[in-house]
Amino acid sequence: MFAKFSCMSLRPRADRRGRSRRPLGAVALLLAALAAPPLSTAHAQSAFYSASNAERRGPPGTVIRTEQIGGAPEGATAELVLYRSIGLDGQPIAVSGMVISPAGPPPPGGRPIVAWAHPTSGVAPRCAPSLAIFLFQQIQGLRDMVQRGYVVAATDYPGLGTPGPHPYLVGISEGRAVLDAVRAARALPEAGAGRRFAVWGHSQGGQAALYAGLLARDYAPDIDLVGIAAAAPATELATLMNDDLDSAGGKNLTAMTLWSWSRVYGAPIDRVLDPAALPSVDRLAADCIESVFDIIVRRRIERPLEQRFLTASNLDTVEPWRALLASNTPGALPPGIPLFLAQGLADQLVWPAVTQDYLGRLCRAGSKVRYRVLPNANHAFVARDSAPAAVDWIADRFAGAPAPNDCGQ
Repeated sequence: MFAKFSCMSLRPRADRRGRSRRPLGAVALLLAALAAPPLSTAHAQSAFYSASNAERRGPPGTVIRTEQIGGAPEGATAELVLYRSIGLDGQPIAVSGMVISPAGPPPPGGRPIVAWAHPTSGVAPRCAPSLAIFLFQQIQGLRDMVQRGYVVAATDYPGLGTPGPHPYLVGISEGRAVLDAVRAARALPEAGAGRRFAVWGHSQGGQAALYAGLLARDYAPDIDLVGIAAAAPATELATLMNDDLDSAGGKNLTAMTLWSWSRVYGAPIDRVLDPAALPSVDRLAADCIESVFDIIVRRRIERPLEQRFLTASNLDTVEPWRALLASNTPGALPPGIPLFLAQGLADQLVWPAVTQDYLGRLCRAGSKVRYRVLPNANHAFVARDSAPAAVDWIADRFAGAPAPNDCGQ
């Protein structure tokens, strides 16, 4: 669900006047990002991200507005996009994101689409990936996908970029946003996108990818899903949160979950949270998880939670939190959807045993799963390290090759 805390590639944020806001990621990515040239355009939370009631009304996946942005990989163009989707209560909402398209005429039938589902960046609207300067480095395998002729649709998820609160780790919200981003990409004439798409996600984005697969047949029958790739996905939420509570990163991310769900679901936070912990929880929810510098700051904010945090020893024992954890835990995919699943054995946030348990559920349901184990990868680097294999696997799905299956091995 999260990457020790940083679950996205590193990039500083800036407003339109160029003022630096914060970088993101692990040290190696930080150095690489700082060495990169600045992009020609950076986005603040401007009027672009706001939509009127009239603008939000319309079929899911239709586009409200677009704006071309610079800095895309060589041979590609990128557009910031605001598109329509459906909120948790069935209301029309606006969601922001990016669409990156290869140059040149599309092939007959249109270009394949890969929907990138990003890992945890925070729960505040300013934490949207599309607001970053180094916004392209966060999409693992982007250059390879563009070179192969794929359109990449990268949602911010609801409440990031657009007004919050962000429904953090809320599967149906993420899944709809991913699917509607694919529809939005198809609505851009210059993208030349076809009907076929795959989903590729990491951590929180792995959960989003799985929910996109669970929703696709009924929610988006107008587009054709060929497969899902997920790196260290958030699956069994109750187990993951309880396992992670002893770590600073786990406390940070549990705090964001409590903050978000108390607002999007109206779940009473006082049933599980010590009142003395509330100021720290509010401060953690206000900041983005982006860089080694943020981690230092967030650890200082988190320190009081080491003394007083939860009043419940297990969130899975208190309603409505128990029911909410269960409802946002993805079930097995329909067996006709092949899956690429990657897990780092050095991951201490999404534990390997949890992903292996989910693999077992998929295999028992009849799914065809390519399971890739990375012995030395931790949570922060599992998507980066598995991206070449994931993109190769996706390419085979677009080519119509039989899906490999590691179940039973």
